[in-house]
Amino acid sequence: MRILLVASAYNSLSQRVHAELRERGHTVAVEVTPRGDDVRAAVGRHAPELVVAPMLKTVVPRDVWTATTCLIVHPGPVGDRGPSSLDWAVREGAGEWGVTVLQAEEEMDAGPVWATATFPVPPVAKSDLYRNELADAAVEAVLLAVERFASGRYMPLDQDMLPAAAGARTRPPMRQAARRIAWADDTTDTVLRTLRAADSQPGVLDDLLGGEWFLHGGHPERGLRGRPGELLATRAGAICRATTDGAVWIPELRARTGPGAPRACKLPATLALSGCPNLPDLPELPSPALPPADDDSTWSDIRYRENGPVGVLSFSFPGGAMSTGHCRRLLDAYRAACARPTAVLVLGGARDFFSNGIHLGVIEAAPDPAAESWANINAMDDLVEAVLTTTDRLVVSAIGGNAAAGGVMLALAADEVWCRSGSVLNPHYRRMGLYGSEYWTYSLPRRVGAATAGQLTGEALPVTAARARDIGLVDRVVECSPSRFTAEVTGLAVHLAASPRAQTRLAAKKAESEHRESVTPLADVRKRELARMRDIFQDPEAPYHVLRRAFARKEPGAADRAAAGARSARLADS
Repeated sequence: MRILLVASAYNSLSQRVHAELRERGHTVAVEVTPRGDDVRAAVGRHAPELVVAPMLKTVVPRDVWTATTCLIVHPGPVGDRGPSSLDWAVREGAGEWGVTVLQAEEEMDAGPVWATATFPVPPVAKSDLYRNELADAAVEAVLLAVERFASGRYMPLDQDMLPAAAGARTRPPMRQAARRIAWADDTTDTVLRTLRAADSQPGVLDDLLGGEWFLHGGHPERGLRGRPGELLATRAGAICRATTDGAVWIPELRARTGPGAPRACKLPATLALSGCPNLPDLPELPSPALPPADDDSTWSDIRYRENGPVGVLSFSFPGGAMSTGHCRRLLDAYRAACARPTAVLVLGGARDFFSNGIHLGVIEAAPDPAAESWANINAMDDLVEAVLTTTDRLVVSAIGGNAAAGGVMLALAADEVWCRSGSVLNPHYRRMGLYGSEYWTYSLPRRVGAATAGQLTGEALPVTAARARDIGLVDRVVECSPSRFTAEVTGLAVHLAASPRAQTRLAAKKAESEHRESVTPLADVRKRELARMRDIFQDPEAPYHVLRRAFARKEPGAADRAAAGARSARLADS
């Protein structure tokens, strides 16, 4: 079937729906459409049999939905309406929520229902929930709706014919006035729900050190105390701020800028505040190299635990972005984990992003973005090299969420790659105008072959976990909920360590490493890749600089227009 996918942004859900539909044999064209007129023009160009909108902020024009069936994915259950449905669910502590695929009509979110699905709401950030539990439910509902439409026999149900979910209602947009934190009154749990309901967009607008800042992310701190609202400490780029009964760690800040000024980048909190004249002298509370994974009294973005012969080194960086500092700290933790007496080391295993590669926001905000780009890519290469050259144990990359660009290549450095069934992989660099490094010219062809490697990097399309397994990009797809991923991969790793073949594989791994160094030394691979990257970083006219700025500063439409060649309507394929 010819399907047109329209979206206000080619975000994680849009990518996943696109990939799932393509891999089921549909011909799918993609259009980023910020305005209703764009939707009209896109439908005119493609003449689709069906329009699917996974994430659309604009109204579909009447003449479009009366002529062509348009399915809208609403991130709320039947009976819930409004643009901030998921925000309210997280803020109000809903235990279960839903997603509804409905037909576009005159009134927003009021059309007949083609499919719906429910999902649990764990205590995580909205963006994490959106990429994982909600995305799983949305894909289930979209595929069912498309199947029903294709049958030609199904009649969608009016919403008043279906039971409304508990708490479902028409809700207003959640403006900043409703997101305000009352530091003098709010408990840690209340502050966390407020912060999580705004992550990663739009953030919570707050007054801090005499300026206005958007706060992004939130994690509990049970041990530190102070005057509510007071800054208490820093750790790994985050700031700790007191509540009425504890404190919260806030990893990222974005300065509020005035009308006409460029939008500020979202940055690690301490970096964002580094030029603030009112910044107090805060103690840095360093995380131990291997902080225990079961310690929920405080926050750390890198954690380690052991289960018999298995070590699990998990990490969770906001947005999956890894700055130079992130890479260096993770490398230190990786080396410390390799000093432990384990047979298998699991790298990853967290429920959300694995990695999306270098940190474009930190690079964009740097005094010399080209120099910071160079430092960041070398730090990524150092980390990947450490994984590639580990020969005294088996290493498993465990991808619980999405991964892209250098993050995929980091995963491929391991002996095995395990991926949750709902993950989406983007094993390419093209959309950011980069050639790429992280030893991808060695690791990617080694896994999928030169022809498929060229196709993946050239087409620059998202790949589902199932497709990644079929082409050899990953070794195992773990069918489980996002919250079960850590436990599932730990159990699988224990079985791997106990396998009679483990020692045989380890010996073969050492032999392969020696052969590789005699034929294609990793140092030569790195040198060739970095030569191409240096040319891009140092060329002020390179598309990378425009694309990076558009992405980091969220310039309206700029990133999508600049990257249109990578995933425009002409990427339609069967």
